[in-house]
Amino acid sequence: MRARWAVLGMVPFAVLLCFAFLVRPPPVPAAPPPELSVLVGVLTRPEKYASRHLLRLVYGTQPAAPLAQVDVRFVLCRLATDEQRLLVALEILRFGDVIVLNCTENMNSGKTHTFFSSLPGILPRRYDYVMKADDDAFIRVAPLAAALRPLSRHDLYFGYGIPCAGEDPYAGYMSGMGYALSWDLVEWIAASDIPVAELRGPEDKLVGRWLDRGKKAAHRHTAKRAMYDYPGVNGRCSHELLPETVAVHRLKTPERWTTVLRFFNATAALPPSKLYRFD
Repeated sequence: MRARWAVLGMVPFAVLLCFAFLVRPPPVPAAPPPELSVLVGVLTRPEKYASRHLLRLVYGTQPAAPLAQVDVRFVLCRLATDEQRLLVALEILRFGDVIVLNCTENMNSGKTHTFFSSLPGILPRRYDYVMKADDDAFIRVAPLAAALRPLSRHDLYFGYGIPCAGEDPYAGYMSGMGYALSWDLVEWIAASDIPVAELRGPEDKLVGRWLDRGKKAAHRHTAKRAMYDYPGVNGRCSHELLPETVAVHRLKTPERWTTVLRFFNATAALPPSKLYRFD
């Protein structure tokens, strides 16, 4: 009799278990893996806190690039003051998007080489592409990923070809506003003696010279029209703002940033709310 009651007592539990199984929502499908990955290293200086704050807003509110992982990191050399050590450490704690390299802060005395050559040894993973970008450039991550997606993942050098009037990507070098290298070229820079022999001078021109001397970058692509300087500031390197833009350079004033962000409707995703008004 006790056994019968024990069995009967299990029936409601079994029914509930079956019901829970039947009404359980279907599993959420996993997001598809990215088709490509890009590391954007924004070379800047430790004391430019306000600039990094603006850039975090700019990059953090952009629409994600479909089927692509684009990581933005701020690249500094060694911190020189107690203030920098404290405030940059707080940035790292809060945002985790700062790389501090073993170099003395500079623009055209080897920082770019230190950046590229350090990556294979300090990153936990490899990327399909690494882009070096200036901190006065607005990089649109979705168009950037779309521009890179059909290109080679090997021996690639991508950017805005200099001279400005030229269309041949093999005739010059890519502007320092923002250029991308495939990962194998990053590894080559880290291992080759060619870059080490020439570290002083305009960094973008030097990178092109290293690749030429090493007979590297068989695949070169210049994104003319989609990458350019702010309208009216640099002759033939400048033109009007375009919807298909990948990068706009020389945004050295708040007014220029405002013009560019308004053109691309950077606040389009802002929902209506009683908590704020902009009239």
